[in-house]
Amino acid sequence: MSSPQGEAGADAPPWRVVTRPDRSTSSASHDPSAGRVVVWVAVVAVLVIVAVSVAALVAARRLAEAESVADAADRADRIGDALIEPDLTDALVDGDPAAVAVMDAVVRDHVLSESIARVKIWDETGRVVWSDEHRLIGQRFELGDDDLEALRGSGVESEVSDLTEPENVYERDEGRLLEAYRSVRTPSGRPLLAEVYFRYDEVVQRSGQIWVGFAGITIGSILLVVLLLLPVLARLLRALQGARRHREALLERALEASGDERRRIAGALHDGVVQDLVATSLAVSAESAASRRRGDPATADGLDAVAATVRGSVGALRSLLVDIYPASLAASGLEPALVDLSQAASARGVPVRLDVDPDVARALSADHQRLVFRVVQESLVNVVAHARASTCTVRVAAPAGRPGAVVTIADDGVGFDPALLDRPDPAHFGLRVLRDLAAEAEATLELATAPGRGSRWRLTTGAP
Repeated sequence: MSSPQGEAGADAPPWRVVTRPDRSTSSASHDPSAGRVVVWVAVVAVLVIVAVSVAALVAARRLAEAESVADAADRADRIGDALIEPDLTDALVDGDPAAVAVMDAVVRDHVLSESIARVKIWDETGRVVWSDEHRLIGQRFELGDDDLEALRGSGVESEVSDLTEPENVYERDEGRLLEAYRSVRTPSGRPLLAEVYFRYDEVVQRSGQIWVGFAGITIGSILLVVLLLLPVLARLLRALQGARRHREALLERALEASGDERRRIAGALHDGVVQDLVATSLAVSAESAASRRRGDPATADGLDAVAATVRGSVGALRSLLVDIYPASLAASGLEPALVDLSQAASARGVPVRLDVDPDVARALSADHQRLVFRVVQESLVNVVAHARASTCTVRVAAPAGRPGAVVTIADDGVGFDPALLDRPDPAHFGLRVLRDLAAEAEATLELATAPGRGSRWRLTTGAP
């Protein structure tokens, strides 16, 4: 860090916002745990509805396809019985044009429709005996096992058409199709295979109808369950708010008890040990003077050394009393309390230069004075314990154009990685204390630091 004065130099690390006040809601009404519960329930409900809708769509599609395949088989069976077989002749098998024309008329007038795209009649060798697509008549294709079983009269078979097969070359422009086939016989008893191709649009329409019914019932049931759970959620939120208020009350009582205990300890040390040590120092100094009058300088020098040690211990204890309970903050105000803190840090080896605007310090409320004191106190503790700094500057000034205060604590020490603020490491408890102090007071706390470049903390309070 180029300068410990708290101002950003040319090569100073950039400021990083550690805490920022949330002005949108008051601290009394803002409950982040309740908000997280509401968001969590809403997200889970949406995910469940989406998952159920997708599952319903997939299930409806499969069910519709199964129903359409079964329906295609039934319709193909009836078409074979009522329309194709009665007009089927041996002459048609032999390719007689008149027989072909008769079958053309029957299929064109009674079979082909918006839902039926193609009809084929095969013999046992795989030859297309007749089709409404005349280019197929006479061509041979290999029959599958299912085709041969149907041709032998074992029932009606149906499936989704594989349009990549060579026998389906003229159906590829029709879109997806369902094919159903069954055995028919000529008057002489010769077995043939009648194959009917149904358009897949009916499957899509049927799946839509099934999905609307299934998904409507399912999603409606989920929404009903969510509505029934709303009273439970409301009770849970009230319980969370009650627990939060109880926790805040316990914390407040704990802080009050901690303050009372600190005052008690500070009073006991000041009125007991410190006073006894001061009296001991005075008695030893008096005995040293008496020894010199008796002509015993060696004893007097020893007693002077003891008196100096006792006075040093008294000074150290008084510095500790400032850390435990800053009586000067309540009695004399913020500036004398900060003087005590700076002197205590200087006594521990880090000279502190203090620059306090008296008008700004006096204008702050008692709460903001305590906040500034605690932030400066914790910052100086970190500087003395970790920064290995040679100097530190504490400045309290007025923010530009508004009430409050801007407090800057800058040192020229080793600095650190600001990412440490995001790590739950017990070794960095002091950093989290600073962050929590500012967050509780809805003040803005910023940090500028980097390894080897010192540290600067900047606290900005609102109106007093």
